Amino acid sequence: MIKTLKRKFATARQLPPLFYLWLGPAWVLLGLSRFVILTMTFKRFAHWLGMHDGLAPRTPLITAAQEKRARAISSAIIFAAKFAPWKANCFPQAITARLILGLYDIPYALFFGLMRSKQEEDRGEIKAHAWVVSGRVNVTGGRSFGQFTSVGCFVSK
Repeated sequence: MIKTLKRKFATARQLPPLFYLWLGPAWVLLGLSRFVILTMTFKRFAHWLGMHDGLAPRTPLITAAQEKRARAISSAIIFAAKFAPWKANCFPQAITARLILGLYDIPYALFFGLMRSKQEEDRGEIKAHAWVVSGRVNVTGGRSFGQFTSVGCFVSK
């Protein structure tokens, strides 16, 4: 048990200060994002996501400093989502990432994608996913380009 605590403490010391700065606000923004998703139509809040860019799967270029910030923001959002008492799946995470990246003027692309399930018990159901990329950083949603067909993209203005 002490060995585990030492390991966790060593890991926590390696995380950038920006991770700790955004951990609480990311958790709150995840809740607000979930509330917006449940209470508003997509059409009413789509303009907050950025400029609609069609279907083109492209990622914006960012500087090394922006990449470092995007990685810290990504870690904070993913960690906060694990401890949210509400459903904090890919869509609230994508909205939260877009909001925080926008505060730092870090270019981003928010994608919506679809995939037909290959599992027999799902009978070919269509699965939806949202993810955010910024440069080489997969801020939320993981490496989704190879799995999902992009059906919409919003980019920073």
